Amino acid sequence: MLESTLPGKSRPPTARTTRCCAHISIGLVGVLALLGCQSMPTEPVATAATPNAAAPPVIVAPPGPLPDTSAPSAREPLAARPVLALEGLPSPPPDLLERLRQAFMLSASTEPTVLRELQWFSSHPEYLERVFTRGERYLFYIAEAIEARGMPADLALLPIVESAFDPFAYSHGRASGLWQIIPGTGRRLGLKQNWWYDGRRDVIDSTRAALDYLEQLHRQFDGDWLLAVAGYNSGEGNVARAIRRAEAAGQATDFWGIRRYLPVETRTYVPRLLAIRDLVADPDAHGVSLPEIDNTAYFTVVDAGAQIDMTLAAQLAGIEPEMLYLLNPGVNRWATDPDGPYHLAVPTQHSEAFDLALQSLGERERVQWTRHRVRSGETLSHLALKYQTTEDVLREINELRGHIIRAGDYLMIPHALETLQSYTQSLDVRRDRQTSRRRNGERHLHVVAAGESLWTISRRYDVNVRALASWNAMAPGDVLNAGKQLVVWTTAAPQLTGQANNAIRRVNYVVRRGDSLSSIATRFRVTVGKLMEWNNVAAEKYLQPGQRLVMYVDVTEQSI
Repeated sequence: MLESTLPGKSRPPTARTTRCCAHISIGLVGVLALLGCQSMPTEPVATAATPNAAAPPVIVAPPGPLPDTSAPSAREPLAARPVLALEGLPSPPPDLLERLRQAFMLSASTEPTVLRELQWFSSHPEYLERVFTRGERYLFYIAEAIEARGMPADLALLPIVESAFDPFAYSHGRASGLWQIIPGTGRRLGLKQNWWYDGRRDVIDSTRAALDYLEQLHRQFDGDWLLAVAGYNSGEGNVARAIRRAEAAGQATDFWGIRRYLPVETRTYVPRLLAIRDLVADPDAHGVSLPEIDNTAYFTVVDAGAQIDMTLAAQLAGIEPEMLYLLNPGVNRWATDPDGPYHLAVPTQHSEAFDLALQSLGERERVQWTRHRVRSGETLSHLALKYQTTEDVLREINELRGHIIRAGDYLMIPHALETLQSYTQSLDVRRDRQTSRRRNGERHLHVVAAGESLWTISRRYDVNVRALASWNAMAPGDVLNAGKQLVVWTTAAPQLTGQANNAIRRVNYVVRRGDSLSSIATRFRVTVGKLMEWNNVAAEKYLQPGQRLVMYVDVTEQSI
């Protein structure tokens, strides 16, 4: 836990900079392996900072295992270390994807599910172009972190399966970020999640957490990486139960042996990773062309030392605020968390200028300040909402012990430098964009009443609960507070033309364990209301495994 530091308090704002990735060539790694270096420590490295504020950025490896204390220090000048004869070693490849190819470890598979996924990827080159273009910002950092731990380079492609390298991806299961970590797992892995900051989206912290979890699963499942990947998707409990069932049936307990006992999504998840790995390993063989990605650090991690306004930070770095948010997607609001973490990822070519600019800032110049005179009827919660901060911050800055403020008192309040809409990738602005999008149908504003949920509201309007959640930048399981406004889009039942009628088919469905009206409606892209109407069932009734349901589905709307 980082020590709490607020503007104007104890910690000086001296910026300290650490290069996100020390480029250790694969050739050097090969030499060390030949020398018999077998120890692989497991704890993440803590980034220390130089006390000299004027010093240039310190280059370190990304979060990974602690170095062997008997080895030379990572910050010791190369000239002071034992000299290895490296002249004959090949230079690292200029293309990051080629570097990954040389370090792939997972076994190839010709299972039909892998081939199907490979066919899908190879027939959607525009998707691959989008994904790898997005991934260019993050892939080098992830590859370095994986290499530092001695893990398979194949795992660097896992964010493609999880989020398509979208740092703001948010699933219906409440998973978030590049690595799609759910809230509970994030807390278990030590990821901070609050109003200011969500470590599940932070590139640095989430990568550390995801790799920690994968290593833990790898140990739990006796060194089987495919089982570890399956556990990452479905949870270790599901994999352990599948192993027990396979053992009881006298079957193999590797991934392919237990696959039939895993959740449906996981049965495809692991083959999808193997498919994208196979495609990257030999794109020519699959008729695709992948973009070249520079095998150099896209960003440098800078320790800003204290809370800072994101627009101001972008100005100091000479970049657009949107780029700063894309590299620091864990920042929820207009500024970094006043209690830390204070690291900011900045494009490498801008990092030194940003470091120097930070050093010239006074402690009170990192955010805008207002001396606010309390008016009658105002409360701390009202002021926190008005200035987009938290009650805890207001209490600590103004040394308040409780919630009571009196008319006529003065409070010092930190707030955004620009209008909130200027922070284009903050959580609130992203939500506003989602709820303001024009869609087909009629738009309604629904004010949430006490006891309502997305499920009950979706039934009232006869809309899909997952669609309702998406319209409001939420997940179906999110809790609603009374008074919250939701956007609901409704459409009249379309008059089907002869052509459209040809696409409607009757489907007889047998309920499986764990099914609900909502999950079945979502899967077949029909509404819960129609499902109840077709089968004369009430929403309050539980579905029973083996129960038969009738649906009329548009086959053109069904995903493969």
